[in-house]
Amino acid sequence: MAPPRINPKARRDQYGSRINRAHSPLIAIAVPIGTILLSSLTPFLPIISSAPILPPLGFLFLIAWRLVAPGLLPIWAGAPLGAFDDLFSGQPFGSAILLWSVAMIAIEVIETRFPWRGFWQDWITASCIVSAYLIAASLVAGIEVGLVQLRLIARQLLLSVLLFPVVARAVARFDRLRLLRFRTID
Repeated sequence: MAPPRINPKARRDQYGSRINRAHSPLIAIAVPIGTILLSSLTPFLPIISSAPILPPLGFLFLIAWRLVAPGLLPIWAGAPLGAFDDLFSGQPFGSAILLWSVAMIAIEVIETRFPWRGFWQDWITASCIVSAYLIAASLVAGIEVGLVQLRLIARQLLLSVLLFPVVARAVARFDRLRLLRFRTID
């Protein structure tokens, strides 16, 4: 019996939609960078508070992209993405450039030292890096770190640590979108 003839103009063939597809390079690059940049715009949300409560979502998305898709963002990506975050965060210009770059280097060192991966390791890594980031950002902003100031950022720190798995899950969904295959034009 002869195999069935395949219509080359048909939208789907007998092998499904995964044959003759290619990743879109524009989407593969734009999705991670776009999610980080959009989440860096969260200071524009109309939330009024006497103490910092909103977690640094741009930084959380940067860490999540680095931990969920390790080879996607280069180490130097922290500098330009941090520069964009500095424009909208209210921090002194250069603080996110420095701190995001140091965080990317720290994640690279941790992944080199501990090459196995797991949810708990990623969560602990992100929690430690976010804690150091919030304290260092307070120091860069000129706030004296004392017991009262640590209690003020404790809510932001706790919310950031608890929100990281949700952000990592969202990044995994965006990563699935990034890897969609689109029909090539012959």
